Amino acid sequence: MQELIPHIDDWLARGEAIASATVVRTMGSSPRPVGAKLIVSSAQSLAGSVSGGCVEGAVIEACQTSLVNDQPRLLHIGVADEDAWALGLACGGEIDILVEPLTHYAAIRHALTTEYPIATATRITGPHLGRKLLITPAGIAHGNLGDPTLEQRVSRDAQTLLTHAITKVVEYPDLACSFLIESFAPAPRLFLIGAVHIAISLDTLAQVLGFHTVIVDPRASFANRERFPHAHELLVAWPDEVLPGRLDARSCLAVLTHDPKLDDPALRVALDSPARYIGALGSNKTHTKRLARLRQEGFTEDQLARIYAPIGMPLGGKRPEEIALSILAQIVKVQQERC
Repeated sequence: MQELIPHIDDWLARGEAIASATVVRTMGSSPRPVGAKLIVSSAQSLAGSVSGGCVEGAVIEACQTSLVNDQPRLLHIGVADEDAWALGLACGGEIDILVEPLTHYAAIRHALTTEYPIATATRITGPHLGRKLLITPAGIAHGNLGDPTLEQRVSRDAQTLLTHAITKVVEYPDLACSFLIESFAPAPRLFLIGAVHIAISLDTLAQVLGFHTVIVDPRASFANRERFPHAHELLVAWPDEVLPGRLDARSCLAVLTHDPKLDDPALRVALDSPARYIGALGSNKTHTKRLARLRQEGFTEDQLARIYAPIGMPLGGKRPEEIALSILAQIVKVQQERC
């Protein structure tokens, strides 16, 4: 959704109405995940994608119809294997797409451009198709589903998913309905402890994957804009001065210096936080000594087991760029192992 904001802003400024199409289910093979969006304006401009080929053509037509009648519609498209390539569904499969006039854009835009995430829960089966709730991180819901008990359950589930920025369909079989819960949150943060050479490559690659990068190092000769011209934040400070209160359930931390004076303060803060990923550079011997120091400080075995060390997946590369790639590969793997 983030990449669609400039298009939406431009079309709204021109006075155009906008419809959105969102993938809500995939069965078999599909090139786009649940939550993928295509937007279409009343002037027939479009951006984003829900699949490709003739599937997208049918979706664009449905978007135009939705703008005319101001009603949501659920499309079900099934494709045989022999027709799949032409229609944009790899190896066949089926896809459900919710088409509706764009709503709640101001709240979603605010969530994506600030530090205040929200979730939307949209009914995709049964009566009242397209009804929505907006849910805050505190679980406060805005909207009306017509059933207070259902609203409480949906809000609770949405709050849980929002914590991890997960978008998925949630089924309520006893109530014969299901909801697409979409999480709209700022980019996850990757904290790089130590402005060393590997951090330069890691900063660059992480931004390609959509991370908000934060370089932390008290040495100004290392942590400067000449070495990190594109980092989102450059903090010339000790880790235990700037990390407390900043690590949430989506945060990732890569400790890169080999120096206990920098590494250990960062790990102390991270291990007492809900950070999603904690990795530390160094050999097995270095890590064994690190664990011994942390044990003496009172950290439990369960806490210490959260540290990925030696950091990164074993890709075999030795160059800084290759090590950075191995670290990001491990971070992505950990991110996908979620609720």
